[in-house]
Amino acid sequence: MSLVKRNDILFPSLMNEIFKPDWFGGMVNENTSVPAVNIKENDTDFELELAVPGRKKEDFKIEVNENVLTISSEVSSEKKEEKENYTRKEFSFASFKRAFTLPETIDEDNIKASYEDGILKFNLPKKEEALPKPKRMIELS
Repeated sequence: MSLVKRNDILFPSLMNEIFKPDWFGGMVNENTSVPAVNIKENDTDFELELAVPGRKKEDFKIEVNENVLTISSEVSSEKKEEKENYTRKEFSFASFKRAFTLPETIDEDNIKASYEDGILKFNLPKKEEALPKPKRMIELS
C-alpha cells in the first residue's frame, strides 16, 4: 500500500468557482471546520456575519483583493501535564479560511468589520450608483 498526496485545495476551489450558485457563494477549504455565515441584503448595504467564538481580534486576517473578501484565522495552543513519571503534551490547532466574491456594486473602500461576543460582523456598503432611486413624479404635457 502506498500513500498518494492529493491537492485537495485547488480542486474544490476550482469547482466552487465553476459551479458557484451566486456571487456570494464562498470558496471553502473542505479540510477545516468553517464558521457558519449569515448574509443579509438591505437597500444600502450587505451585512455578513460569521460565528467564530473564542477568538481575539488579533487572530483574524481580513483582505479585499480584486472583488474577493478573504477571512482567515489560525489559533494554536499547548497544554502540558506532568504527574510522577508520566508526561503528556497536547497541541491544539484550529484554522479556517473563507473567501467571498463581492459584486461590483460593493464600495470596497468603505467596508467595516467588528468582532463582538463571538460574532465577526461586516458592513459592505453599496456604491452610490447601485442604491435604489427615489420615485419621482412625471407631469403630463
